[in-house]
Amino acid sequence: VLFLQIVHILNMTSAKIVSFLLHPEESLHSLQIRIESETGISTGNQELLLETGICLDPRKPASQCVIDGVRGWDSYMVYLFDKSKTVYDGPFASRSLSDCVNYIVQDSKIQLPIPQLRKVWAEAVHYVIGLKEDYSRLFQGQRAAMLSLLRYNANLIKMKNNMVSASQQLKAKLEFFHQSIRLDLERYSDQMAYGISSEKMLKAWKEMQEKASQCAQAEDIGYLDEQIMALHTEIVELQKSPYARRQGEVMESLEQRAIDLYKQLKTRPPDHAYSDSTDMVKIIVQTVQSQDRVLKELFGHLSKLLGCKQKIIDLLPKIEVALNNIKEADNSVMQMQGKRQREIWHLLKIACTQSSSRSLVSSSLEGTAPTPAATWLPQSSSGNVPHPLSSMATPEDGENFVHVIEENLNYLELFSSILQEARQEQSNSMMVS
Repeated sequence: VLFLQIVHILNMTSAKIVSFLLHPEESLHSLQIRIESETGISTGNQELLLETGICLDPRKPASQCVIDGVRGWDSYMVYLFDKSKTVYDGPFASRSLSDCVNYIVQDSKIQLPIPQLRKVWAEAVHYVIGLKEDYSRLFQGQRAAMLSLLRYNANLIKMKNNMVSASQQLKAKLEFFHQSIRLDLERYSDQMAYGISSEKMLKAWKEMQEKASQCAQAEDIGYLDEQIMALHTEIVELQKSPYARRQGEVMESLEQRAIDLYKQLKTRPPDHAYSDSTDMVKIIVQTVQSQDRVLKELFGHLSKLLGCKQKIIDLLPKIEVALNNIKEADNSVMQMQGKRQREIWHLLKIACTQSSSRSLVSSSLEGTAPTPAATWLPQSSSGNVPHPLSSMATPEDGENFVHVIEENLNYLELFSSILQEARQEQSNSMMVS
């Protein structure tokens, strides 16, 4: 018997406790099927929380419900919630009175012998203590729901920060892309009259510009950010609410009064004296009324907690969709940027080839040595040709994208001047030939 494992489950929808004997190596799903037969809550809608707010892992055995420790297995509780409900409003019936206690409640002025009155009042004290303990368990269930909500909220904040960061990076890349393609189109138009032209490439660049404008829609996450901030404010208010803290002080005071009253009765000699139960019944009635009040407040606050949790559950898929859209737009922008740069370098290759050919023809006609095509490139102090991309910054490791844009625009200006000099060299060679 001592090695048996028993799990106590507090159904927060009915405020009732159900207990199950766990079989060796029983799965959590098997336990949930038995819970469904007892409570009527389907396995798909069951949420089982530990006191820490951690949801039970369906991959682990049912024995995870029983935590070994100082308190022992006979007092540890698992809290059952119905995921299909967000409003818990009762009514919740208080624990039933025993026949003896019900007898004095019906007629508190009835006179009973002191020995018999001791037994009745002992049951009355037990009843008052039970009402207080019922509230304490339900409050612990509300606290588990709050801790679970905070775990969901921490995950929401983490995803929100990732979404905002990705959106800011996309915005910076789009700004860089728009400025660079605008400059490319301007420089391309300047050299069309005497340089190289390609209607197909020009059309492709304009399509890229339009597509980049469409990608800007993915960075618009303002509506999600507003919902998350409003929800965060609501959760903070729930944490500050007085109903988030224990409200059982009145019941604890009544419990102590009942105990003191019983101790006074025990000191009386067991003679033939009689006494009524007016004072004890008054404490019982006040305890029942106090429990009704605090339970109404507790379940009202619990309903708000579960409502916030459901809002988080509804928001998480939307954030996932927004993140995927941002990533797709980011990849699209980077692909377009790479494609356009390859086309620019292809133009440069054609320009260099034509310029070199013209120079060779001109030199052969004049009988002079050909001028190398690379002479229009700027020389470094060591005489080596610097790489055209050596000054190009990249946004790796989260560097400032504004700095990236400035450095890359400088590179584009340099590249455009190089391309223009190449076109001028080509034109001069044509005139000589």
